[in-house]
Amino acid sequence: MLSVDLYRGEDALRADRTQVLRRSWQFVGHETMAPKPGDYLAEDVGGAPVVVVRNAAGALAGFHNVCRHRAGMLVADGTGHCGEALVCRYHGWRYSLDGRLKNAVDFGAVAGFDPREFGLFPIRVETWRGLVFVNLDLEATPLSDAMAPLAGEAPFPAFPLTERRSHLLACNWKAYVENYLEGYHLPMVHPEFDADVVVSDYEVRIEGDVVFQSAPPRNASVYAGTWAWLWPNLAINTYRHGYMIERIVAVSPEETRLDYFYFFDPERGAELREMFVASDRVTAQDKQVCEEVQRNLRAGVYRGGVLSPKHERGVAWFQTRIAQAHGEPAKAPTAVPA
Repeated sequence: MLSVDLYRGEDALRADRTQVLRRSWQFVGHETMAPKPGDYLAEDVGGAPVVVVRNAAGALAGFHNVCRHRAGMLVADGTGHCGEALVCRYHGWRYSLDGRLKNAVDFGAVAGFDPREFGLFPIRVETWRGLVFVNLDLEATPLSDAMAPLAGEAPFPAFPLTERRSHLLACNWKAYVENYLEGYHLPMVHPEFDADVVVSDYEVRIEGDVVFQSAPPRNASVYAGTWAWLWPNLAINTYRHGYMIERIVAVSPEETRLDYFYFFDPERGAELREMFVASDRVTAQDKQVCEEVQRNLRAGVYRGGVLSPKHERGVAWFQTRIAQAHGEPAKAPTAVPA
């Protein structure tokens, strides 16, 4: 098990952001959310504001959402349109959509000031089946390497983004990820699941950067499909009539936001509403148990336990990678005392 201290406190969050979240591919949206030149997506990635903009050539370019003058924001978080330039909201410096400084507005003459040296700081941007990812590590391996295990596993039909929902949980982001990566808790926390899938036949498979989970569906199953989780904080769940992206955001040491993006057949509105009912119930159940776990982690009594080799292989794999990122010794991924 991981050290309890990694689930609380600013130091642990800072290390998670710098050693894990800013060095991995992070989902920011779908390319249809920025269809025209000047359209942008702006998000917080591991505590760092970033912006992805459609440039004049029709390609996506990514930058830190930070003006080179005095760290002003270029655009507000969310989606929008900036026209032909990214303009600092503080002092009005203008940047072309390829990141070059076009005009340090009314700055005055300064010896040795070269605008070519003050372009925006770039980030990596790549897409996979329309999904837009960024990586703050300019030397990162291609997104396609991380997504390779998914290539032949699940269809991604060209359905529109039908709905977005968010939920706040009072727990560390890793506590929620670990809950997502195992079906051991289903009989106790989600008893309704057994009416949807055969929980007793729940399986976990790990391939590359992806953890797959599955269970045989029952008749009229809502959740039947492929449940995939991409290191370090993204779930991609496909269903009969669409798919859902679940982004797990570390807001603070003990607060996590779940962003749900539903891509669904617009002619299947009834099925989507049925899915919302089931999804809201499951999220509420997970929220309760994860917040109870966080309370006990905060209390300082728990010192680490054991992991089930039958049910918690995904949790062990995740914890091993987190430990390595934090420079801690990797623990055995089987049921031995921590």
